[in-house]
Amino acid sequence: MVVLALVAAALAALIHVYIFYLESLAWAAPATRRTFGTSEQEAQATRQLAFNQGFYNLFLAVVVLVGSGFVVAGSTAIGATLVFAGAGSMVAAGLVLVLSDRSKARAALIQLAAPLVAVVALAIGLAG
Repeated sequence: MVVLALVAAALAALIHVYIFYLESLAWAAPATRRTFGTSEQEAQATRQLAFNQGFYNLFLAVVVLVGSGFVVAGSTAIGATLVFAGAGSMVAAGLVLVLSDRSKARAALIQLAAPLVAVVALAIGLAG
């Protein structure tokens, strides 16, 4: 179960690195605007907010990856704590997204599915 948790955590981190790219580096690009359903004017007006939000996603990914590294290296307490904190925050952010705007359910599911699997699998793996 711990291996499944780490694979899911790595997938969650990769998804959040991609979200960082979209929000912080490619926010005004036509493809990104289509993905997020924003106009060029909206993208320009929200560029600074998206830039900052993208870095939150990057930092969560880093926490999850570092935590996974600690688990693999045998420092399970430190690693699990970091994975639970990072992946749990990803899940919480996905829940906030869907609860604040039901039309964003698909995006929320993309954001929270892998980290949810990581949290549940890691909890089961450590309990057993």
